Amino acid sequence: MYRSLRLPGHALISALIWLGSLLPGAGWAQSGTLAYAEPAIEVEDSLREKLIENIKAADSFDDHYHAEAWLLLMSGRMERFVKNPDQRLRLLRKIHSAARQTDLQPELVLAVIEVESHFNRYAVSSVGAQGMMQVMPFWKNEIGRPEDNLIDLDTNLRYGCTILKHYMERSEGRLAEALARYNGSYGSYRYSAKVMDAWERWR
Repeated sequence: MYRSLRLPGHALISALIWLGSLLPGAGWAQSGTLAYAEPAIEVEDSLREKLIENIKAADSFDDHYHAEAWLLLMSGRMERFVKNPDQRLRLLRKIHSAARQTDLQPELVLAVIEVESHFNRYAVSSVGAQGMMQVMPFWKNEIGRPEDNLIDLDTNLRYGCTILKHYMERSEGRLAEALARYNGSYGSYRYSAKVMDAWERWR
């Protein structure tokens, strides 16, 4: 997916510091209730209970209402890729947290994952890119962490989001260019168009 490319010194240091940090743990202690009495889709009782549990564990949302609305909406959109509701909600929490850590829109990260791996955390491409965000192993050596496991979901999301954010900054916010660089296909915008089309479905 990527060509081997060394980060500029300041970006490499920033990436190393951030990648070495852990995503924060669960931070909400109070139980919430669903704020929307008439959601756009019918919600099964079992999914409602799972959603409430995940809202309590979410730590990257502005408030409970934001968490419950976003998790419910995105869970419905993810169902065609991930059938198990528990897995969907846990995954959505992790993606939201990783995206917010790097100041990326979670829906954009969801779109990248859809195009890259269709939410298969064990995906390995023909050129060796690994995990949901299809990160190339050479990045581990670039930041001096050869022992990292890119199949591990948290690790994969940290790498993928940090790399994407780096290319967003390098491209001065030009999304199509940043996505092409992320994919290693700079100069062609076919991949970028796929991600932006997917992004429209997630937003």
